[in-house]
Amino acid sequence: MALSLRDPMAMERANLLNMAKLSIKGLIESALSFGRTLDSDYPPLQQFFVVMEHCLKHGLRVKKSFLGYNKSLWGPLEMVEKLCPEAGEIAASVRDLPGLKTPLGRARAWLRLALMQKRLADYLRLLITRKDLLSDFYENSAVMVEEEGAVIVGLLVGLNVIDANLCVKGEDLDTQVSQPPLPHTLQNGQIAAILDQKNYVEELNRQLNSSVHGLQGRVDNLEKSNSKLIEELAIAKNNIIKLQEENHQLRNENTIILMKGQQQLEVTQVDVDVELDTYKKSRQGLDEMYNEARRQLREECQLRQDVENELVVQVSMKQEMDLAMKLLEKDIHEKQDTLIGLRHQLDEVKAINVEMYTKMQTSDDGMKQKNDMITRLEEKTNQITATMKQLEQSDKDLLSQTRTLAMSFVKCASADTEHQYKLVKDISF
Repeated sequence: MALSLRDPMAMERANLLNMAKLSIKGLIESALSFGRTLDSDYPPLQQFFVVMEHCLKHGLRVKKSFLGYNKSLWGPLEMVEKLCPEAGEIAASVRDLPGLKTPLGRARAWLRLALMQKRLADYLRLLITRKDLLSDFYENSAVMVEEEGAVIVGLLVGLNVIDANLCVKGEDLDTQVSQPPLPHTLQNGQIAAILDQKNYVEELNRQLNSSVHGLQGRVDNLEKSNSKLIEELAIAKNNIIKLQEENHQLRNENTIILMKGQQQLEVTQVDVDVELDTYKKSRQGLDEMYNEARRQLREECQLRQDVENELVVQVSMKQEMDLAMKLLEKDIHEKQDTLIGLRHQLDEVKAINVEMYTKMQTSDDGMKQKNDMITRLEEKTNQITATMKQLEQSDKDLLSQTRTLAMSFVKCASADTEHQYKLVKDISF
C-alpha cells in the first residue's frame, strides 16, 4: 500500500490490470452462457473495449500537432502492420472506412476487427516485445511497457473461444464515450470474481515462474555450450598455428628441392649440349651424303637426257624401239623407287637422330642404346653407300646397253627419220 502511494503509475497499472481481468473473465463467462455470436450491442463486450482502450492509452506520450496536444493510440496499433504482414489487411480495411475521421476511431475499429479475426492477443504480443518501438509512443511506466501488459496479453488468448460479428461501418466510433467502470462500484459478486481472478493470476504467475526457471536452465545450457565452443575455437586456433608452421616448413623444403632441381637441371643441360653437338656433327655427315646422292641423281638425269638425244637420232624401227624404251622405262622406274627407298631410309635416319636426341636427356643407362642406334645408323649408311654404288654400276650397264642398241638402230635406220624423231619425242621415261 505504501508502494502504491509513492508510485501513482504503479497503482494505475494495478487498477487497469484488475479491470482487464474482470472484464475479460466476465466476457468469456457471459459469452459461453449466451451461447451465440456476439454483436456490438452486447454490454460485456462494450465494457471490454472500453477497458482495452484505457489500457492502451495508459502512459501514451503527448504529441503536439497544429490543432493542439493529443494522445492517439492508433500510432502503436498501426506499427503492428510492419511487425506482422497478416495485420496489413486489418489496417487497410480501417483506412478505407469512410465514416472514420479521427485516429481514436481507427484504433477502436482496429480492436474490433482484430477480435473478430481472433488474432488480437497475437498482434499485441508482437507489439509489446518491441520495446524499442513502444518507447516512441509510451512512457517507461505505461501498462504496455511494464509486466502488466504481458499479463493482459496473456489473458486475451482466452477470447479466441468467442465468436463476434461486429459491424464497424454503422457505428460512430469517433465520438463514443469510453468511461471505464470504477473499482468502488463493484458489488459483492464482482468482488468474489476479482478474488477468483486473483487466484487465477497467482496460478498463472507460478506457471510463468516455472517457465522462467526452464528458460534459465536453457540459458545455462547455452552458456555451457558457448564455453565449449570457445574451447573448441581455441583448439582450432592452435591447429591453425600448427598448420601455418607446417606450411612454412614445407615451403622451406620446397625451396631447397627447387634449388637442387635447378642445379641438376644445369648439369643435365651441359650433357644435353654435348650430345647436341655430337648430333649436329652426325647430321652434317648425313647431309653431305644426301647432297652426294642428289648430285649423282642429277648426273644420271643428264645421262638419261643424252641417251634420249641419241635415241631420237638413231631409232629406225618402231617395234624394236618401243620394246627398248619400255625396258629403259622399267629400269628408270626401278631406280626412282630405289631413290624413294633411299629417301625413306634417310628419313628413318633423321628420326633415329631425333630419337637419339630425346634419349640423350635420360640417365647414363641409355648410353648403350645410343651406341647401338649409332651402330645401326652406320650400317644403314654403309647399305646406302653400297646401294648407290650398285645404282651407279647399273646405270653404267644401262648406258652401255643403250649405246649398243643405238648403234644397232643406226645401222638399220630408214628414210623416215622425221617420223621416228617425233615418235621418240613422245615417249616418257
